[in-house]
Amino acid sequence: MSLFRRSVLQGVQHVLLALLVMIALAVITIGARAIWGGERSSTAASITPGLATSAPAGAVTNLQTPAATAQPTRGSLLERLIPAPAPDIDAKVGIVAGHWESDVGAVCPDGLTEVEINLAVAQQVVDALSRAGYEAEMLTEFSPKLHGYEADALVSIHTDSCNVPEASGFKVARVDSSLVPEREDRLVACLIENYQAATGLPFHENSITYDMTEYHAFFEIAAETPGAIIEVGFMDADRRLLTRRQDLVAKGIVDGIRQFVEETQ
Repeated sequence: MSLFRRSVLQGVQHVLLALLVMIALAVITIGARAIWGGERSSTAASITPGLATSAPAGAVTNLQTPAATAQPTRGSLLERLIPAPAPDIDAKVGIVAGHWESDVGAVCPDGLTEVEINLAVAQQVVDALSRAGYEAEMLTEFSPKLHGYEADALVSIHTDSCNVPEASGFKVARVDSSLVPEREDRLVACLIENYQAATGLPFHENSITYDMTEYHAFFEIAAETPGAIIEVGFMDADRRLLTRRQDLVAKGIVDGIRQFVEETQ
């Protein structure tokens, strides 16, 4: 073999060797990056509470939350929405769950009943007031306790029917022949202001009915007990609020009661 051919072969060998070394280094680098990336992912998952590898599931109010994270309950939502307990509060409040243990109230074509909404909201209101330091109790529609009932306030919770599909809004009223009109007017005003702020629903002053202003419980409770009745919304147009955001419904009522009681004590 001539010197020239030998030099060419040696050059080719050097080039091939260099290529093999470069390929080997590339394979090692890629493998190291893959291993390091996997370690970082597993470490992040181990130190991040609630991190899930599965697709996120829908949470309350359409927020996205990891599938492994516990969904907040209505109670926990309401706890975050309701202000802290008032200092040295000494107040008694009665909450009537409209139609409870009497009848079902209004019924929608799909079977949704008024009483189930009233009862769920009333329970949240009583729970929230109790957490805030109030003596709060839930009463049935025709509870014997209503006769001569003495309290800082009594509020009866009801819901409007599905009969007018386009109707949306709420109503608050007190008895026409009030013996404590200034206090009851203030209770009504506090409920209107706070309920509208919490829910965004309009106030339907012009559709307040005789059944509200002559509500039977107003004539049973003690004359000095301020009373009000609230229709929290319509079961058709306001259904999403009334069934999915009962925490906001309850918040509006609780805030109104608290404002009234803490102003007048």
